[in-house]
Amino acid sequence: MAPYPNISQINRIGIVGAGNMGTMMSFGFSENGLDVSLWDVSEKNVDAARKIAGQTKTMKGKFDYFKDIHEFTKSLDSQPRKIFIFSVTHGWPADAVLEKISDDLKEGDIVLDGGNENYRNTERRQKELEKRGVKWIGMGVSGGYQSARRGPSMSPGGDREAIEFVLPLLEKFSAKSAVDGKPCVQYMGPRGAGHYVKMVHNGIENGMLSAVCEAWNFLHKSLGLPYDEIGRIFGRWNSEGELRNTYLIQIGSEICQTKKTPQGDMHGEGKGESGYVLDDVLDKVVQDDDNSEGTLFWTVKDAADRHVSAPTITAGHFFRVASGNRAQRLKVVDKLQVPKPQRVDSMDKENLIENLRRAVYASFLCSYCQGLELIARASRDEHWDINLGKCIQIWRAGCIIQEDHIADMLEPILLNAKEPIMNMKLIDEVASELRSNFDALKLITLKAIEWDNYVPAISASLEYLKYVGGGMLATQFMEAEMDFFGAHAYDRPNVRGEDPGKPSKGAHHYEWRPAVAV
Repeated sequence: MAPYPNISQINRIGIVGAGNMGTMMSFGFSENGLDVSLWDVSEKNVDAARKIAGQTKTMKGKFDYFKDIHEFTKSLDSQPRKIFIFSVTHGWPADAVLEKISDDLKEGDIVLDGGNENYRNTERRQKELEKRGVKWIGMGVSGGYQSARRGPSMSPGGDREAIEFVLPLLEKFSAKSAVDGKPCVQYMGPRGAGHYVKMVHNGIENGMLSAVCEAWNFLHKSLGLPYDEIGRIFGRWNSEGELRNTYLIQIGSEICQTKKTPQGDMHGEGKGESGYVLDDVLDKVVQDDDNSEGTLFWTVKDAADRHVSAPTITAGHFFRVASGNRAQRLKVVDKLQVPKPQRVDSMDKENLIENLRRAVYASFLCSYCQGLELIARASRDEHWDINLGKCIQIWRAGCIIQEDHIADMLEPILLNAKEPIMNMKLIDEVASELRSNFDALKLITLKAIEWDNYVPAISASLEYLKYVGGGMLATQFMEAEMDFFGAHAYDRPNVRGEDPGKPSKGAHHYEWRPAVAV
């Protein structure tokens, strides 16, 4: 491994937040030889981290725990620049901690915000601290708490000098690509670029998560396959073809084959004499409801704000939003009496499973296209100059949306593009893949509708390809109705300057019904 020149200037790092992510990151840095100071607003969290560390024999750096925040910051004074990593909830909690340590910060200090923060909050803090010469870096950290320990994917954005100062350390700590061994961390761009990339990563992630859970439900509820068989199918998907080395498919295989044990895990969960741990999991995703996760909502909102069509991501979001309030759903069950997913005896099971695999892949690719197009649009709007190829590089390992086939296809194209690519479907290889899997999307959507199964992301991907690839849409009639009631105005087909024309108000209005009597 190449030497990391700046690491000699950083001998200790301060981690703010001793939750799952913060604790695992602190262990990861210590295992890489760095001294670590750890503080959390909750003394209970600090004590829990100390206990886990005491049972771990792989620490190389010195580990110090603090319950007083000023003693914590003072412990970093042994080096010219204090380096912090924040691992706290987005919004006011980060502001509250920043206010507490504000008087302890000096010119040159660097704060790496590793939380899932809104990029506008990141830019606000950067402006506030810039006057004092303190550098606030918005750094998305992906991969969950397990990758935080073993090496996550990271997307720092902000002051370039500050990022380049800490980048050697981050490169050593980060996940490494299995393809070329490169660290999965890159300078993303100025201001809020880093947190924006992480936000959209999470949007892509949920489009993919939805497609995977839809596939699981199709296999289990309609084809009647037991969990362990589904696990083996996911294992095959993960070993070859377009879904090879896809993180969500790989962990899906593990989940489907994890059985309860008499002792359970270290917290006592999964305890039982028979059955699968999955049977203990309720069907509600609540991170949106309890405001502990905002990145997916922000992605959907920003896609609407920037006029980027992202239906796979959006459908996945609203699917989980509907899942969160289970109490309301159970009341609606009796009111609507919607049919439950049907169990079918299909003579063509293997063909259906293969088409399902292709439909999942196509949905993954649609989610990637939508997310990358959103980043491209934001980069242009905000003058960030984000290289989409670098996004693919940092998503090679240590992150949730790791998908080797898509990365192999997109990385060289996006890295070597002479001009920013705003529409991924104009890439020949992407268009070919989507075109060749269209029939699978259509077949699975039709079967799911017939069998009353849930396919919001898969069906949204099908419709997405139909309308982004449609030469003349039903919106012709929508435009006419809007002109009727709102004098919206329209352009005419086959008229130079109007067709295709710009996405702006049309040149013509027809008085379908006179508003004023003549």
